[in-house]
Amino acid sequence: MVAGCADNAMVLKGKVNQYEQRQTAMTRQYQQLQDRAAALDRDNQEVGTLLAQARQQAKVSEDQLAALRDQLRTVTAQLAQSRSEKENTEKRVQTLTASMQRQGGVSISPNNSFLQTLPAINIPGVFVRRDGDVIRVELSCQSLFESGSARLRPGAPNLISDVAAELIRTYPDQMIGVEGYTDTDAIAGNQWRNNHELSVARAMTVYDVLANRTRLQGGQLFVVGHGSNHPAVSNATSEGKQRNRRVELVVYPERKQ
Repeated sequence: MVAGCADNAMVLKGKVNQYEQRQTAMTRQYQQLQDRAAALDRDNQEVGTLLAQARQQAKVSEDQLAALRDQLRTVTAQLAQSRSEKENTEKRVQTLTASMQRQGGVSISPNNSFLQTLPAINIPGVFVRRDGDVIRVELSCQSLFESGSARLRPGAPNLISDVAAELIRTYPDQMIGVEGYTDTDAIAGNQWRNNHELSVARAMTVYDVLANRTRLQGGQLFVVGHGSNHPAVSNATSEGKQRNRRVELVVYPERKQ
């Protein structure tokens, strides 16, 4: 009996050892599974972060594409406006030439060589550019007029006279159009009915300075008011609107002899 009990004890001890080994293995396996689960969680978090970044980059790309499309539409519109402005200018020149020839007493001859030299004007708020067969000298209304009016600022007559002096030096006999432009904002107050009236009034104010304070002759000058038509740049920004509020001295290829 003693021998049998000893054998049973050995058997039980062996089974206990097996259970302990199995439990140790299961504990190790459980720990490995937890480690793998933690690693998968980290991977999922990284994937989520990358996905969010990809979505954000896609949104930025979409916004950039939309902005490029808007710019393309703006450039296309400006190109169409430039072409239209050139056609209108050519028509005005033809009309002016025919009108002056009908009047008799004034002979008109083209002088296309004048485009070879731009006037040397370096004054803040004044821009000079070629535009087909004409040269345009832009005078900012911010430098010329009080806000929303055709009243000249204190230093405006001198500015106009300085620009005219250079035009007289470079183009003494050319026909010069005094052309007024506005932005697209509605007129505030009751002084002007619309932007065309304001643009004409401002052009006439500049004309009066040119005709009375400079050596430009009245027969060389004519006045046009375009209102908000033919903007130089887009009116989508405040800077663009400020640029479009202007009076242009337009030097035409025809000259009076």
